[in-house]
Amino acid sequence: MTGTQVSASLERPPQREPVPHGATPSARLRNALALIGPALLAAGLCLYDITDRSLGFDESSTSAIVTQHGAALHHAIAHDGGNMAGYYVLLHALVGLFGDSEFVLRLPSAIAIGVAVLLTGALARRLFDFRRALIASMLTAVSMPLVFWGQSARSYALLVAFVAASFLAFVVLVDGRERPAPRGRAFVWAAYVLVSALAMYMSLMAALAILAQLVTSPFWWRRRWRSVGAGIVAIAALCVPLALLAFGRGSSQLAWVSSPTLTDFKQVFEALTGAGLEPSMRATATTPVLLGLTLAVLLAVAIAVVLGLRVSAKRQRLFGPVLLLSWLIVPVVLAWAESLAAQPLFLPRNLLYCVPAVALLVAWALTRPRLPALLGIAGVALLLALRVLQLAPSYGVSPEDWQGATAYVLAHAAGGDCTVFYPADGRNAFQYYLASGSRAGAIVPRPVLPAMQWNRVHPFVEDYAVPSPRTLATLPASCPRLWFISSHQGRRGGSSVARTDYYRYVRLRAALEHAYARHSERLFGYASAVHVELLSGH
Repeated sequence: MTGTQVSASLERPPQREPVPHGATPSARLRNALALIGPALLAAGLCLYDITDRSLGFDESSTSAIVTQHGAALHHAIAHDGGNMAGYYVLLHALVGLFGDSEFVLRLPSAIAIGVAVLLTGALARRLFDFRRALIASMLTAVSMPLVFWGQSARSYALLVAFVAASFLAFVVLVDGRERPAPRGRAFVWAAYVLVSALAMYMSLMAALAILAQLVTSPFWWRRRWRSVGAGIVAIAALCVPLALLAFGRGSSQLAWVSSPTLTDFKQVFEALTGAGLEPSMRATATTPVLLGLTLAVLLAVAIAVVLGLRVSAKRQRLFGPVLLLSWLIVPVVLAWAESLAAQPLFLPRNLLYCVPAVALLVAWALTRPRLPALLGIAGVALLLALRVLQLAPSYGVSPEDWQGATAYVLAHAAGGDCTVFYPADGRNAFQYYLASGSRAGAIVPRPVLPAMQWNRVHPFVEDYAVPSPRTLATLPASCPRLWFISSHQGRRGGSSVARTDYYRYVRLRAALEHAYARHSERLFGYASAVHVELLSGH
């Protein structure tokens, strides 16, 4: 084969199952169900018991931020470095219309997971065929990490949806099989730019997904490089306000994240394979089984792709697997490298948008012609069953039970009681449930730190302030009983900032226990548990 023939071969599109013109109604219904059925399943799994889990530490920050208005809202978003800026604006509009109930706060995430599954199926249908679309959609729908974040008031579920949309638009943009009219090409290009920019406004981590697309583009789609390049420039232009916010805040909002350890790698791989979500969800007996089997399939995919790339005649058919491997590997590797070289950010939630890539790769691997059909079906059934076993126990579990902690304080509070929060962020969650759970005539402790009346809502984000020595000295006289409420106190073995926060907490707790003769403690939750300590007596 000549060099010209090889070049032309690389630029020809991969083969996929054709969609016959005028397909029968049953065929059209089958194709529709392959995309819509799993998407509805995913949304249903997220909506089921969506309000049973207590708001977590970060979710309460979301609530406090999105209930602000005007300059206060802008300041709160800027304080977070612009991360999740688009999500906060969306939720601010929804809360303004429908209130700040747990259902309203979490509903966008549940819908986003359903959309992400729909887009995953559409991408598989575009790259491969109906059968792989159905398998990939089902594996994505029955994913405990996605359902967990689909029941959370954070932007990660929307990030997954927009990244999946970006990859679908990217594939359509660079696909050489079709010659759409100029208006159609412009629409696809605009869609790619828009959804990619929106992904960035959900989380700055989306930049790694866009880099993953560019890794494959020059090798397969050189004729479309100009369109992709123009798209990247347009995305960058749309993200200028985001960049200004990020540079203004710096990396201090991530200073608590530590350099990656083997435990971090384990947690990231568990999340990507649907095997677990530690420490938020406890591991089960099937966690290592699902993790091991999925990693084995992914390793087999990587080997098959590497061997296939060595044969020029096969390269044109490997664009899909190569793109998906890039979607999975590039963000993980770059996040790890960034964590070693500069700011640590190697966290499962930051890489959650790679979960659909895993499902797509597994679907491709288990339906390859060389694999016996029965073995492939058994593999899919086994992986789905194991994912269900991971998902079922997660419902209604509150890793950070702020609702229970608040109810406990209200049930046992007495006149003259006070509260001290460490960090001040804990007030966000306590105040949320204080407003929704306080009974008529219930005694509400007076806030000492932060010293702000309960009728004011202010978003506290990473505020590790402690009472002044003067305030500590006068506490026993002004507060006969003190509720010391803490969570996310820092980590003894974490980053330098996390260690500083932790030892500040240790000194504060020691000072309070020295000032009061009696103290009792209750824990609520288990992952960053809420510590509620009642101190009394002189």
